Amino acid sequence: MIAIERYQQESAREYVYRLLKTNIINLTLPPGQSISEQETAERLHVSRTPVREAFIKLSQENLLDIYPQKGTYVSLIDTDQVEESKFVRETLEREVIQQACIAFNGEDLFQLQSCVALQELCISEKNYHKFFELDETMHATIFKGCKKARTWAMLQQMNAHYNRVRMLNLSVGFDWDQLIHQHRELVRAIREKDRVLAKKTIDLHLNKVVVDLEYLRGEYGHYFLPRKTNNPNAQLAK
Repeated sequence: MIAIERYQQESAREYVYRLLKTNIINLTLPPGQSISEQETAERLHVSRTPVREAFIKLSQENLLDIYPQKGTYVSLIDTDQVEESKFVRETLEREVIQQACIAFNGEDLFQLQSCVALQELCISEKNYHKFFELDETMHATIFKGCKKARTWAMLQQMNAHYNRVRMLNLSVGFDWDQLIHQHRELVRAIREKDRVLAKKTIDLHLNKVVVDLEYLRGEYGHYFLPRKTNNPNAQLAK
């Protein structure tokens, strides 16, 4: 696991939860991997109680599968959840980016430009974890600049499976240049108040996950839940 700094005033449970969720989303704890309460507690130098509480919360968010008497495993990626998260985010972010084109704080615009510049450095350094972090900061800044910070926080509660696909995409170096180009175009649309360009770019940007999903599923099928079928006779035919 990748260690992260513990915040001041952060309880042991909050810290363990945040650390585990970060490692699940950045695939340091990959889908299907077993994880132990005891080993986690020993590694983080905490008691088992905050670890158990963090496990339960992550299970409620469909990021851990807990099987009594058998063990706990990082949940496989559920493409239904990916597509639902993409739908909600696309619906909301399309509207937010339009608002950003009407009025956006100059300081926030500078932060967006800084994120893009740092992402270009991440590409040259092949640092996809930092690229993802900056990507999140960029989109969060757009929401915050439109006074929709709580909306972004709400999205983050349902984006875990969606974000794991994004991270997997970045880890294989899939079209980083295209992502950077789209980020530049989003910044340009906000700066020039070009709502047409903003809508066109955000649609391309958020649909990219669905376009890439089939490729990733083909290469990393063991990370995903089996495809669901609507055919009631499919099981009988096996």
